[in-house]
Amino acid sequence: MHHYLSKLIGLRRSVGSSKEEVESLQKEKMQLKEKEDKASMEIKLLLEQISTLSENLKKLKLESENKDKQVETAEAHVVSLQKQCADLLLEYDRLLEDNQNLQARATGHRI
Repeated sequence: MHHYLSKLIGLRRSVGSSKEEVESLQKEKMQLKEKEDKASMEIKLLLEQISTLSENLKKLKLESENKDKQVETAEAHVVSLQKQCADLLLEYDRLLEDNQNLQARATGHRI
């Protein structure tokens, strides 16, 4: 009988410590579940941020391409205007020379 009582006491202690261990594991499981939920929310937020940043990047790339085209157009226009200016300067010099020749002739005829 004593032997059985000792075994019973040992089993009750064992069950008590097993219950404590189960409770500890359940607590740990709940903590891990909370951490998992938190990490899942963070991942969701980060994925949304990535999506937003990707869209912004696409928009900025398009804007950059448009600006590049505008710069190319402006540069071509500048080259055209420079050529036009050079041509006008040449024409001005020719007209100035013609004017001087005409004035010289007019002055020569008056004398």
